Amino acid sequence: MEENNMIDIEVAYALPEQQYLLAERVVRGTTVGEALAQSAIHQQVANLDIVDGRVGIFSKVVKLSQQLKQGDRIEIYRPLINDPKEARRRKAAEATTA
Repeated sequence: MEENNMIDIEVAYALPEQQYLLAERVVRGTTVGEALAQSAIHQQVANLDIVDGRVGIFSKVVKLSQQLKQGDRIEIYRPLINDPKEARRRKAAEATTA
């Protein structure tokens, strides 16, 4: 593959106890989904489940079909443990009963 047809990206994933940031090179025009399928992240994180809607580029949620640009950082998001809206409701209810 011609060197000028390649772009540099990063793949990021964080667990409570460990963070992963991998530098990758992919062909220009590669999508987020394709880059994740080719990434070494799967060898480093066992049972990683990547779902459309749970990935982003620099904190902006994107689809797996999004084409990558030079320097993009793909972030793989974990499901929320607590719903933020429900947590606020609970906190407000506790404040009114206290």
